[in-house]
Amino acid sequence: MGEPRAGRSGRAVTDRTFDVAVARGALRVGEWHPDADGLPWLLVHGVTAAHPAWAWLAREAPGVRLIAPDLRGRGRSADVGGPFGMAAHADDLAKVLDAVGVEQALVVGHSMGAFVSAVFADRYPERAAAVVLVDGGLPLDLPDGMPPREAVRHVLGPTAARLEMRFPDAVAYRDFWRSHPAFVGREDPLLDAYFAYDLVGADDGWRPATTIETVEADSLDQNTGADIARALARMPRPTVLLAAERGLRGEVPPLYPDLARVRRDVPGLRDARRAAGTDHYSIVMSVEGARAVSAAACEAARIA
Repeated sequence: MGEPRAGRSGRAVTDRTFDVAVARGALRVGEWHPDADGLPWLLVHGVTAAHPAWAWLAREAPGVRLIAPDLRGRGRSADVGGPFGMAAHADDLAKVLDAVGVEQALVVGHSMGAFVSAVFADRYPERAAAVVLVDGGLPLDLPDGMPPREAVRHVLGPTAARLEMRFPDAVAYRDFWRSHPAFVGREDPLLDAYFAYDLVGADDGWRPATTIETVEADSLDQNTGADIARALARMPRPTVLLAAERGLRGEVPPLYPDLARVRRDVPGLRDARRAAGTDHYSIVMSVEGARAVSAAACEAARIA
């Protein structure tokens, strides 16, 4: 069926992409600035995202080697099946570093990717110089007894509903996102390219690459699984939290409304701060958010 057309903006651009063999398939990996010296950054995207979400950070960190896989079940790794869960993703990250010959990296994870990053640092402490949790990594407060599917929809709202929708082309999909509070009024070629990359062919049009079943499995594990609980209790590597000011739909309160409580509950954190003017999406997918992430990552690298 080919690739959906993104209009004049084209596709998301990295310096190179390649595949890395993992259990049950191969992960697509994007890389920027592969010849840069110094400590590489391993970038781990969110629950329904893919590696082009880091394109803004690539512009703000031109002197850093950035390695960003599409996690299994997402992006061009969509055909890689389970097992899912934070430990499975963490093991995949280790294979990605092996494939590119990197012994140690600074790990930056957004949303679910922050949970994966924390578990990776716990399972492979010698390979994580430091960890930056970007609006994620700490279990959210959910109503007791809420079923997994309902919990996903409770947190993600309309972004979860879209996973079961069909679109005629990339333009229609971009139009769907234009009404989302995080993207209203934003005309950005990187956004156009990101949303075009998110689509895969279906019998009745185009659909987001991630399935609701994949999201359910990972969302349940990130909030209730033993791996993240152990990782946050031990926190063997220097770890900081960069939190957004607003939530997934631009709302207040954000996902982490009380950073003082976060510091009390997770004493292993080196720091917890806000990225001014950001929501859960723009904290990575905007110039301002990417600058805040880059600054936090550079500081974390210095204390590693």
